[in-house]
Parts: sequence; C-alpha cells; structure tokens
Amino acid sequence: QVQLVESGGGLVQAGGSLRLSCAASGGTFNRYAMGWFRQAPGKERDLVAAINWSGTSTYYADSVKGRFTISRDNAKNTVYLEMNSLKPEDTAVYYCAAQARYRGSYNIDGLYDHWGQGTQVTVSS
Repeated sequence: QVQLVESGGGLVQAGGSLRLSCAASGGTFNRYAMGWFRQAPGKERDLVAAINWSGTSTYYADSVKGRFTISRDNAKNTVYLEMNSLKPEDTAVYYCAAQARYRGSYNIDGLYDHWGQGTQVTVSS
C-alpha cells in the first residue's frame, strides 16, 4: 500500500517562503508522476505543480509560476514544493498525489492513484 506523508506546512507572513515535502513509501516511487494540489475553504482542489517520474518535466499553475518550484529526489522517495514570495491567496491545505502510471494529464485529480493527508499553509497579510 502506497503511503504519502506531507510535511513543512505552517504559518508564514506574506512574502515569506516555505518548503513542503512529501515522503512516499510502499510503492515504486521512481515510476510515479507526482503532483501538488491545494484546496482553500469553499473552493475546489486545484493542481499547483506536477513533475514527471524522472524530474525532467514540470508543470505549474499560472498563479504560482515563477514563485513555486517542484522537485523530486527518487533516492529519498520524496517530492518537494519550494514556495517563495507567498501571498495570502496561497493559503490552503496542500496535498501531494501520485499517478502510478501517467495518464496524459496532470490537472485532473481523478487521475491520481494515491493521496497524502494534506498539510496546512497559512499566509498572513
């Protein structure tokens, strides 16, 4: 059974930075496409960033381009989300997710096979 555990969330002032980590266990991590999603209260869960199995291809939502960076370390079974220049509108619960086999899209949460429990990110103004 694949397990994903996020960490690194917290409270930060606008303009600050946080680094989220997602540690995977129980599966073949180096074959998975990975995504970071977020969900704010009253809103849908949306993709923030995604990365292919090898780390050679990445995708970002327009709202975070230039501020967030996704990366992975397959030796450590971990995917990261470096978040800089944080804004209050980045406040949300952040989830990591894994596609065991890439199905042609990063954006659709229904295509992901495994999910973490989420970590809260709060950005104060």
